[in-house]
This record gives sequence, structure tokens and C-alpha cells, in this order.
Amino acid sequence: MTNPTRALRISGLVEGASFLLLVFIAMPLKYLAGLPQAVKVVGLLHGILFVIFGLALLRTWAAERWPFSRVVLVFIAALVPFGPFLIDRRMREWEAQGATT
Repeated sequence: MTNPTRALRISGLVEGASFLLLVFIAMPLKYLAGLPQAVKVVGLLHGILFVIFGLALLRTWAAERWPFSRVVLVFIAALVPFGPFLIDRRMREWEAQGATT
């Protein structure tokens, strides 16, 4: 079975990329170019990816028995632009710890 922390890391990076796409591409297209469809499509995709990320976070919390503070930190990072990329190094360390236990 896949390491839950690895799955969380990957889902976080994909979700983070979709957030950046939404904020820096789709929203300017909506407000500057009058193309609201960009936000509808990218926003839906981002929403689905965020739900997947949330489920992966819950799975990791349960499987790896992470402290609640770590779960909160990872969740907050997902709400901030570039957050998943900034926390990725620490996530790799947690992934390695999970693989050895």
C-alpha cells in the first residue's frame, strides 16, 4: 500500500498548483479579459482537488498518528498560495519517518 504521507504530499502539490492556476491565471482572465468560464472550470477542478487533499490529510492523520498540531499546520499551508511548496521539505521528512516505522 502507498505511504499515506507520500499520497498527501503529492495531492498537496497538485492542489497547490491548481490554486496558483486559479489565482494567477483564471481570475485575471475573468476580471481582465472578461472570460468567467476560466474560473468556473479551474475553480471546479481546484475544489475537487482540495477535497481529495482533505481526505488524504485525514487518512494520513489516522494512519500515521500525527499530532493534531501537524495536521493543522499542513491544512493551513494548503490555504496559502505557495504553502504546499513551502512545506514540502518538511513533508518529505515526515514521509521518510513514516516509511521507517
